[in-house]
Amino acid sequence: MALPDGFLDEIKARIRLSDLVGRTVALRRQGREFAGLSPFKKERTPSFFVNDEKGFYHCFSSQKNGDAVNWLQETQGLSFMEAVETLAAEAGLAMPAPDPEAARKDERRKELAEWNELAQQYFARELNGPRGSEARAYLERRGLSPRDWENFGLGYAPEMRTGLKDFLINKGAKPDELVTAGLLIAPEDGGAAFDRFRGRVMFPIHDPRGRLVAFGGRALSKDARAKYLNSPETPLFHKSHVLYRYPQARTAASDPKSGIRGLIVAEGYMDVIALNRAGLVHAVAPLGTALTEDQIRLLWRAGPEPVICLDGDSAGQRAAGLAAERALPMLEPGKTLRFVFLPDGQDPDDVLKAKGAETLRALVNDTRSLADLVWDREFAAEPLADPDRRAGFRRRLRALTSKIADPDVREEYKAEFDRRLASAFGRKPARAPWRGRQDASGISDGPPVAETRKLAQARRAPPAVRHLLLAAIEWPELAVSEAETLAELDCGPLDSLRDAILDACSTGQIADHEMLRNSLVRQGHHPVLRKLEAERAPMRASMGGEDADPSSRLNAWRKAAASYMERVEEERIRGEARLLESEALARGDAAEVHQLIAGYKASRRRR
Repeated sequence: MALPDGFLDEIKARIRLSDLVGRTVALRRQGREFAGLSPFKKERTPSFFVNDEKGFYHCFSSQKNGDAVNWLQETQGLSFMEAVETLAAEAGLAMPAPDPEAARKDERRKELAEWNELAQQYFARELNGPRGSEARAYLERRGLSPRDWENFGLGYAPEMRTGLKDFLINKGAKPDELVTAGLLIAPEDGGAAFDRFRGRVMFPIHDPRGRLVAFGGRALSKDARAKYLNSPETPLFHKSHVLYRYPQARTAASDPKSGIRGLIVAEGYMDVIALNRAGLVHAVAPLGTALTEDQIRLLWRAGPEPVICLDGDSAGQRAAGLAAERALPMLEPGKTLRFVFLPDGQDPDDVLKAKGAETLRALVNDTRSLADLVWDREFAAEPLADPDRRAGFRRRLRALTSKIADPDVREEYKAEFDRRLASAFGRKPARAPWRGRQDASGISDGPPVAETRKLAQARRAPPAVRHLLLAAIEWPELAVSEAETLAELDCGPLDSLRDAILDACSTGQIADHEMLRNSLVRQGHHPVLRKLEAERAPMRASMGGEDADPSSRLNAWRKAAASYMERVEEERIRGEARLLESEALARGDAAEVHQLIAGYKASRRRR
C-alpha cells in the first residue's frame, strides 16, 4: 500500500527517536545527541548515537543507521509496513486506507479483534473460577503454575453451550459478529448459534502484528471428537499465514546480542510452552498442519536459520521431509532450515520433565542441515545394493536439487550431493571437494590438515563399517555386549575410532550415547563423528528402524557384522588366489592355474 505524502514525516514529528530507542538502549545526552553502547555489537566505549533533530541514529561499530522505521525493522524484525503501523498507532495516527471499502474492512477486522480480546478475558476468568478445576488440574499435571497460565494467556472454555455467547452479548456483541469471528457456530438448520469451544483449555493465537486473531483449544474429555480444535478461517485469521507465539518469539530473536540464528519450530502449543520454560523463548508452532510456504517466509523474517524441532518417530520424519521439500524452491544464500529430532519419539515436554531444561537445550542446539535431511531421507528410502536402485537414488537427488530456484544455492547443493555420492559409491567427484580461496601462491585456505585427513579416513571406510561403528556409538550397550566381535572387525582407517569405543565402554562408566560421544570428542574424533552422523538415518534403517526393540537391534547388528566379516574374508581369499594365479601364469604352469581356480571355487561353495 502506498503511503500519502507527508504521512511518515507526521509520524516522525510525533515520536521522539531517543524515547523509542531508549526503551532498549541506555542513552546519555552528549550535547545535541544521545550516546550509548551499541545494541548490535558488544563494546565498552559508546559508539552508538541518536539525533532527535535529524530523527536519525548511527552505530559506528556496526555501520548501521536509519530512522524510527529502520530501528523497528532492525531490532524487532518487522516488515516496513508493520513498522509503520506500529509507529502510527503509537503516534495516534490512523493508517490511511486506499479506498472506502478497504477502510470498512479494516474497521470490521478491528471489531473482531476486540471480541477476541474480550473472549480471552472470559476464558481466563473461567480457568480461575469454580468451573475451571478440571482444567487447572490438567495444567498442573503438565507442570504449569498459575504464573505460567498468566504468562501464556491460557484459559478455559467451560462445558456450556452458550457461556461465551451470553458473556459477549452482554458486552454488546451480535451473534452474527461472533460467528464471523469464529467464536460461535451457526447451525445449518438455522437454529441459534452456540459456543465453538466447550470443555477445552484455551491458547490465544496472535498474528505477526500482535493482534489476537484466533484460539486453539485442547479437549479435556477423552471422548472428544478432536483432541485439538482451532478457530476456523475468518477475515482476521488464515492459519497458513500464522504461527503460534510468533510475535513474542520474533521479539526474543531480534536482540542482536542474543546470538539466535532463527526461531525454533515445535509441533504444538504445549511443546512451545515447554521450550519457553527451558529458556528457549524463541519457539513457535504451526497450527496443526505442516509448515506452509508463507510460514517459512515468516520464519526467515525473524532469522536466517530456523530450527525445525520434531519427534524422532516416523510422523516426525515425514513432517520434516515435507518441510524440506517446501523450503527447497525458496532457498536463498544464507537462508535455510535446520532440523532436530528428539530421541525415542519424545516431545519437548517429555524431555523437560524427564531430563530437565539443560538436556532439552542441548538437544535442540544439536541441529542437522537441510542437505543432511534430504540425503538421509532418500538414502533410507530403499536398499542401494543394486545399480538400478543407486541410479534411482541419484535421480531423486537431482530432481530435488532442480527445485531450488536460486542458481548459486542450486549449484552448491548439486556439488555437495556429488561429493556424498562419490564417498558412498566410490566415484570421483566432478570437482574438488574443497573450493577454498587461494592466495597469490595458489595455496588454498582449506580446512586444517588433521581434520581433512580424518574426514578422508571416514570416507574410505566401507559403508558397512561406518554403520556398525555408528550403531555402537548410538547404542553403547551393543559395544559392551558385542565387544569381542567389535574387536575382531577390520575397520580399516577407522580402527582407531573402534579402539576408542572399546576403551571407553570398558570403563563401565558409559551410561548412554551422549556420554560415549563426548568421550570420543575429547579424544579428537569429532570430525569423523560428524561425518558418520550424517548417515544416522540409513544406519537406523539397517538396524531395524526407529521402532526396533533392543533384541531385534542386537540381532540386526550381529547379522550385519557377520555379513561384513564374511565379505572381508572372501576378499582376502580372492586376493590370495589372484596372487598365486598371477605367479603360476608367470611360470607358464596352466595346470596349476586351473587347480587354483578350482580350489577358489570350492572354497566359496564351502563358505
